[in-house]
Formats: sequence, structure tokens, C-alpha cells
Amino acid sequence: MAEEEEEENQFRAARLEKLAALRQLGIDPYPYGFARTAEAKELEQRYAALPAGATTEDSVAVAGRVRAIRNSGLFIDLHDISGKIQVFCHKDFLSPQQFGIVKLLDLGDIIGVEGVVRRTPRGEVTVNARRIIVLAKALLPLPEKYHGLADLETRYRQRYLDLIMNEESRETLRKRSRIVAAMRRLLTERGFLEVETPMLHVIPGGATAKPFVTHHNALDMALYLRVAPELHLKRLLVGGLSDKLFEINRNFRNEGLSPRHNPEFTSLELYQAYVDYTAMMALTEVLIAEIAREVLGGTRIAYGQRDIELAGEWPRQSMAALVQQDTGIDFLAIAADAEARAAARRLHVELPDTAGWGRALEAVFAARVEHKLIRPIHVTHFPREISPLAKADRLDPRLAERFETYINGWEVANAFSEINDPIDQQQRFQAQMRERERGDEEAQHLDADYVTALEYGMPPAGGLGIGIDRLVMLLTDSPSIRDVIAFPTMRPKT
Repeated sequence: MAEEEEEENQFRAARLEKLAALRQLGIDPYPYGFARTAEAKELEQRYAALPAGATTEDSVAVAGRVRAIRNSGLFIDLHDISGKIQVFCHKDFLSPQQFGIVKLLDLGDIIGVEGVVRRTPRGEVTVNARRIIVLAKALLPLPEKYHGLADLETRYRQRYLDLIMNEESRETLRKRSRIVAAMRRLLTERGFLEVETPMLHVIPGGATAKPFVTHHNALDMALYLRVAPELHLKRLLVGGLSDKLFEINRNFRNEGLSPRHNPEFTSLELYQAYVDYTAMMALTEVLIAEIAREVLGGTRIAYGQRDIELAGEWPRQSMAALVQQDTGIDFLAIAADAEARAAARRLHVELPDTAGWGRALEAVFAARVEHKLIRPIHVTHFPREISPLAKADRLDPRLAERFETYINGWEVANAFSEINDPIDQQQRFQAQMRERERGDEEAQHLDADYVTALEYGMPPAGGLGIGIDRLVMLLTDSPSIRDVIAFPTMRPKT
């Protein structure tokens, strides 16, 4: 590491000398702007019919980053947001001072070029430079061209370098933007109103998760970073702002990191009045398939070695049925908590002694079934015990009208028939508080004001959450959540 730093310092010293030389020529190497008239891809398209060896009289101004310098500066590969354009630098077209500037360029510099368009005898669209303008002198060298930036830690810590060097990384984050834009458009076209709710909460709620806590100095009080927007969004439903609401939101959960978990993440959360969770199943299918069609051009995706079709109606199976198919154990035939824990432990699934029937069922599902659900499926009838915001199932009070959608073995969506009975909700919160007293830091707090809101009347509703980071991973064939978040959470270097 010390050798690398010494080498980097030597390169930086040489570039600082060139920076000083530019200033001695009266050149500001960090000017305020540049009037660009064309991009690389546009020039390729505009001059597609230009024959090899032909020169136009068309003057253009292009700008970008120097990625290659060949023949002592005679040819420069300039990369902009759209692609690459070749620049020809010859003393027949450049003044002596301008030619001197070329000698002071390094890989990584950002420059502007004014000149005329031609196609070389070898067939490459090229700008014959008549003027070179340094727009940002790079003081540190880029990673070596042919090996690129392969170290994952460096890629994630210095995302700017990753984006400079890796077109795949740039395209992944561009697709993320298009996925979110498509999601927003599809919902607004269906009559959903986009809203914003607070990120700082007095009471953390809306999800079973451990929150981050901070302190507000002026109010001298603790505040929590949002774990979910659910309770605020449903307050808006109570208020009648709209019968269809959604928020594309940032959430923060004080949990571990993994290839599918980042403490700061993005999700879609929406609510629709006068429907139940079955309507959310249909909406999930439409949203994900339409997003894939719009962003990727089709609904059949490849993830690793797997081909997954997203179109059509997805299967719906209960959690208990899936567990029984895999293990032979029918949890619906088990009544006692202790018997459910014993059944889970026979399958080598560890549980605390306080775990009830529902937690035992969910733990077995997570250990034995979840990772096998490759094709899209809605897993229904979650235990009521682990679903404190979902209505009880109409036929079995041990269960809830809740589903999670799995694709590629991952949970990508979670939805309920929402509780609108304030007495039921109060009792669910109280049960969660008892879990907290037993040591469960992720159990939900009692939000008395939310219960008060329900006492004014909330229409029956379906609610849906989709994890945008995981959806982007799926649609971009990305192996880690860090690949789809521009700046993932990292442990500081020591």
C-alpha cells in the first residue's frame, strides 16, 4: 500500500508541474463553462453516410474526458456521456500555443475541442482540432486501462472512479433511474397521487425493524430515522387526500449488511382505498412486468444462469402449504406454540423459547423454502403473529391477509389488507410492546396518534411495498445491492 501511495504521489507531482505550466501560458485549467454543440453518439449518427477519407466544413464543439493519447498526442480518444469521439491534433490546424497545450494533457483530463468533422481513411469519425480548451486538469491518474477497476472495495468506496472506468456500472445506475421513472409514470397513469412523508419520526413505526436514533437540539428530544412511511401514508388516507397514494421513499434500518441488505434503502409504498390485498397482487404483477418491458424491452429476464419470465398471472400459495410441500409438516394442524417450536427444531431451525406458532412457521419457511422460489410467486397467509398491521384472515384467525412476492429466492414485495379497526390495531400494538419487553428490539412501538387517526375512520384498503434496490438488482443482473446503490454504506478505512 505504501508503494502504491508513493507512486500515486509521483504521478500527482508530475501533473502539478503541468498544471503550473498551463497557468504560465495564461490558461485557466478550471474555467467556468464550455459551449458544447454536439455529443459523440450524435456525430456518429449524423455522419453515418460520410465516406472514408472525406472531410466536411462542419464546425463542432465537443467535450469529455481524455481516455487515450496516441502518437505523442496526434490522436486523442475523448469520452463523453454518450460514447467516444476521436480527436486529431496536428500543428497544421493548431497554433503553437494550442499545440503546447496538447503536450500538457494527461489521461483523465476533461477538455473541450472545437474543430471540423471528417472520417479518417480507416473509417473513424474524427474532429480535426482547431482549438483545445482544458476544462479540468486531473491531478490523479486513472486506474490502468487494460485492468480497469476490479477491486470491489475501491469500486464501492470511490464510485466516481468506478463510473469513469466501467460502462457496466454506469448503465446499471442509468437503468435504475429509468426503472424508478417508469414506476412513477405507471402509478400516476393509474390515478395514484405521489406524496412525501417525514423521514424524522417521533415514534418509529410501520415496520418490524430496529431504528437509527438521533437528537434534535432545539427541541431537546430523540428522533428516529424512518424505518417505513406506512403510518403517515395511512394518516393521509384517513384525511381523504386521495383514495390512491404512493411514495418512493428512503428508509433506514439499523441492521446488518449483506448482498441484499443496506442500512439505507429505497422502496415504493402505496395504498389504495376500498380494495384488499388481492388487488395488490394484480398491481404488483402489472408494475414489475411493465417496468421490465419498458426498461429492458421484454419481460423475460436473465439473472445469473437463470431465465425468469415476469409476464402473466403469478401463482399464489400459502406459507403453510409451501412448508408442508417441502418438509411434510402441516403447521396448520399444530395448535400449541411449544409443539410448533419442536417441529422447527426437528428441522434444525433454531428459535428462542419465546417464539410462538407463527414465528416458528415463518422461520421454517425462511430456512427451507424461501431460497427455492425462483419463478415469481405470491406467498400468502402469513402468520398474524408477525403481521401487526395486517387484517386477520377471514377463515383462520391465526393468519393474516398478507402476502410477500418472491422472485429468484428474494422477497421483492410485501402487501396487506390494512387494519382499519382502531381497537384491533391498539391490541396488535400492545402485543408488539410485550415483545419489546421480552427483548425484541425490532418489535413495533405503540403509536397512539395513529390509533386516534383510525378512530376517525379509515376506509378498507390494500397496501403494497416494493423494494426498489432488489428490483433493480433483479432487472440488471446485479449480484450485490452495492452494485445498484450509487454510494452504499461502507465501514470507514482505518
